[in-house]
Amino acid sequence: MRGEKTKNIGVFLMFLILGGIIGGILGELIADSSWLSGIAPYVVKKFLIFDMAPFTINLFVLKLKFGLELQPNLISILGMVIAILLFRKF
Repeated sequence: MRGEKTKNIGVFLMFLILGGIIGGILGELIADSSWLSGIAPYVVKKFLIFDMAPFTINLFVLKLKFGLELQPNLISILGMVIAILLFRKF
């Protein structure tokens, strides 16, 4: 039972991430489109949700730099919502 629940969480996260990525790509295509130029500024506006400044770990042999920023646009949020609906259906 536990393995199935973990698998479902992993699949759910995969659906969510792919929905956001596909939505972000569509948002960039809409931004470059001339026939949707009237609504493009509204749907491709990015919203800063999370911002972790990059930090460096120096191991003297290897230097690592980590940082994370979550800044979706409206189309990528819509892609995530559609991904959630598809996950619940399947």
